[in-house]
Amino acid sequence: MLSGKKTEIPYAEEIAGKRVLVVGAGKSGIGSVSLLRRAGACPVLLEQNREREVSAIRDTLAEADRDGTEIIVGDPAPDAYKGFHAAVISPGVPIDAPVVLQCQSEGIPVLSEIELAYRFMKGILVAITGTNGKTTTTALTGEVLKQHWPYGADEVFVVGNIGESFAAHAMETTDRSVTVAEVSSFQLETIDRFHAQVAAILNVTPDHLDRHHTMERYAATKERIANRMQSGKQGGENPDFRVLNYMDPYTRAFGTRDQCSPVIWFSSGERPGSGLWLDGDIIRFIPENGSRDEEVLRFSECRLKGVCNAENIMAALGLVLALGIRPARVKQTVTDFKPVPHRLEFIAEKGGVDWYNDSKATNPESAIQGISAMEKPTVLIGGGYNKDADYDSWTKCFPGRVKELVLIGETAEAIGKSADKNGFTAVRKADSFDEALAYCRECAQAGDAVLLSPACASWGMFNNYEERGDRFREFVNSLAD
Repeated sequence: MLSGKKTEIPYAEEIAGKRVLVVGAGKSGIGSVSLLRRAGACPVLLEQNREREVSAIRDTLAEADRDGTEIIVGDPAPDAYKGFHAAVISPGVPIDAPVVLQCQSEGIPVLSEIELAYRFMKGILVAITGTNGKTTTTALTGEVLKQHWPYGADEVFVVGNIGESFAAHAMETTDRSVTVAEVSSFQLETIDRFHAQVAAILNVTPDHLDRHHTMERYAATKERIANRMQSGKQGGENPDFRVLNYMDPYTRAFGTRDQCSPVIWFSSGERPGSGLWLDGDIIRFIPENGSRDEEVLRFSECRLKGVCNAENIMAALGLVLALGIRPARVKQTVTDFKPVPHRLEFIAEKGGVDWYNDSKATNPESAIQGISAMEKPTVLIGGGYNKDADYDSWTKCFPGRVKELVLIGETAEAIGKSADKNGFTAVRKADSFDEALAYCRECAQAGDAVLLSPACASWGMFNNYEERGDRFREFVNSLAD
């Protein structure tokens, strides 16, 4: 099932010596600058946050990139956009932002970081998207490949939203490499030549509707990950593969429409015709040829917990299967795999109370998975930045699971009203994150659990969900045993 390798595109020749605007000075932007400099381009780094200083931004660049990179802070004048060969935008920059619209009005092609990186990478690209589970699936797939890729761990690159800039590593890849990329809907908005040989869409549930506006647009953006995929029938090439969730209505519809590339299904409910299936506690592989189902592993033996993680495991198994690695070969790697930081991460048991960091649960569907995995009465911390989400499906899960709900941030009132509507009234509002943590310490008793699973983004209180989760971890580790 090994997929065909990427066709080389000589983008370096096209971009050498040209001025390229890079919008956003976070990891994505810094990685893009590094790639452009190595390719012989002339990057101009634009940071629109006026509170940042040019000297501080320059210090974040690699030493070799500092002298050859122009840095602009604030909003450039309209005539400053002339003369750019392309613009590379960070995921946090909406496609309807003034800077993007200005570039488009000047005829400047707008690329995402993953589009830029793709044009320089070699080898095979495995791309993973979905509303929830991306980071765990990406990390697990990367770990399996590092242990089982025939060309060795040095030829495996794990990049994207997981924390490593794709652009920063693209030029390190070779014809024997496999790159596993976690990809967001924001990044998929501005792809063009991007072509994954293996692509997974884990699920599509309401999220980021403040940016995409409708579920139809959001789902369509996720489906862009399979752009340019091929059946392999043309020219005798090996086929590309899509790995899709059989139980998600959006991904199931996507897989059953007339598409060119074959599908490897995974399912935590109904048995698919082929692929991976959670049969009670057993993950099974169902071959396409109709031969007998193969037991891969018992999910209860894994360190990852909850049905959501069973789905993540099956997706990872489907991805490596598409690369020619049989699921049964990687059983030990999968069962030994630990939860990634900030996703149902067990921090410690303190005074008989279990503390779990699920800071990456930035939407209600992800938070439902978090609370569903808890086996003890749970004091839950929720709330944060408002992404125009509907919280009813989440708060309906509280009775019988949540002992007390502690709310923070601008969504506290909306979540509180939703909880009350669904018959849950044990709610307390905190003025700060630290106040919420202190109350959890007082409220939770031996035999309980405390879960940070906010169902909201962290913006407004923290720079990102990692910072929020790190603060939670620091607090827990400071408690007496």
